[in-house]
Amino acid sequence: MDTLSNMAVKIKNASRAGHKSVQFPYSKISNEVLKALSRAGFVEKVSSIEKGKLKILDAVLCYENKTPLISEVRRISKPSRRLYRGSKDIRRVRRGYGALILTTSKGVMTDAEARKAKIGGEPLLEVW
Repeated sequence: MDTLSNMAVKIKNASRAGHKSVQFPYSKISNEVLKALSRAGFVEKVSSIEKGKLKILDAVLCYENKTPLISEVRRISKPSRRLYRGSKDIRRVRRGYGALILTTSKGVMTDAEARKAKIGGEPLLEVW
């Protein structure tokens, strides 16, 4: 399983179980995706923890009245099937209540940021 699919499953399971935070092995792409989720309002805080020689990412999930803001996380572009979208093909997720996380030539960003910058890219995760 690749790191982003593992991260998507862990986030979904942690939010459904009501956990306050979730931890992942550190990778640059995971760190950037979590920062994009933080900018979109689904994650409160992202921090990096060192346990001996291992580096771990800790993400604090957002809740509203004890209800998780994340109800589903779906992987779009996979290692077995790469997809790309132009700037005009990026649509809102769940009528604006969700977010699409893309990797672009300018870095990892949300769908709103990519539309504003008029940049297309590879859609990684869909969160709502």
